[in-house]
Amino acid sequence: MLSTFIKSLNREQWIAEAAYFKALARGFNPHKELDDWLEAEEDYVTMLIALQLHVLEEDGTVSSLGLRQIAQSLGILHPEQLYSERELIRAIQDASHHRPCFRSAKSPSCQEHGCQWIMKCRALIAIWHR
Repeated sequence: MLSTFIKSLNREQWIAEAAYFKALARGFNPHKELDDWLEAEEDYVTMLIALQLHVLEEDGTVSSLGLRQIAQSLGILHPEQLYSERELIRAIQDASHHRPCFRSAKSPSCQEHGCQWIMKCRALIAIWHR
C-alpha cells in the first residue's frame, strides 16, 4: 500500500512544480534556477522520508522492511543487502544529505538539525547511558 502511494508521486513533476514556486517566490530572478531545483529535490526527499516514517510509526514500529522501502524509494542501490537497521538508516541519511551519523558515537548531542532520526537517536542514547 505505501509503496503504491509513493510510486504515484511523480518525483520529477513534484520537484519541477516546487522549483517553479520557489522561483516565483523570489520573483524569477535569473541565475538561481539550479538552486531552486536542488532545494526542491531536498524538500522532496525530506517529505518522502517523513511520510514513510509516519506511516511506519503508525503501524507500531519502524521495521527493517519499512526502512528498505524508504531506501528503495530514495534510489539507494541494493537496500536488500543492508541487513541492520543501523546500516539502512545511515544509508538513508546519506541519500537525504544528512551526515550518516546514526549510532556512530555514544554522544548525547547531535549536530544535525532537521534530521528525521532524532527521536530514534535519543531513544538509543538513553539506553546507552543507563
